Amino acid sequence: MKNALIAIAFALGTAVAAAQDIVKVVYHVNTGVETAATILNNINNGLNASPTDKIVVVTHGPGIDFLLSDAKDSRGREFSGQVSALAARGVDFRVCHNTLQTRNIDAATLLMEAEIVPSGVAEVARLQAKQGFVYLKP
Repeated sequence: MKNALIAIAFALGTAVAAAQDIVKVVYHVNTGVETAATILNNINNGLNASPTDKIVVVTHGPGIDFLLSDAKDSRGREFSGQVSALAARGVDFRVCHNTLQTRNIDAATLLMEAEIVPSGVAEVARLQAKQGFVYLKP
């Protein structure tokens, strides 16, 4: 019985230690489509270095543009494939509802990986204050 309790305590301790090794990062994106390739590459590089990280990309203002269907930068680069690949690795992409309303953008034009949140700025604050996310502004 004593050995069983020790084994359970060890397993719980290991699980807690593993959970503590996960870094939670919120990328705050409010810059236009011309910065998207660099931002997505930074996220990919970060996951390659630390595959267990939890990454959330929160967009508002011009930052939502790369999450629109058929979005391209001035070099003709599209983002849907890279967004899809990152989402498959666990990255969440969140879009500000206020921005959609202000800019009269139909939510149906967003990539399927994008989740709408009420406010991009409030989402960044919530992730930092209530869920312990580290803030990155690429």
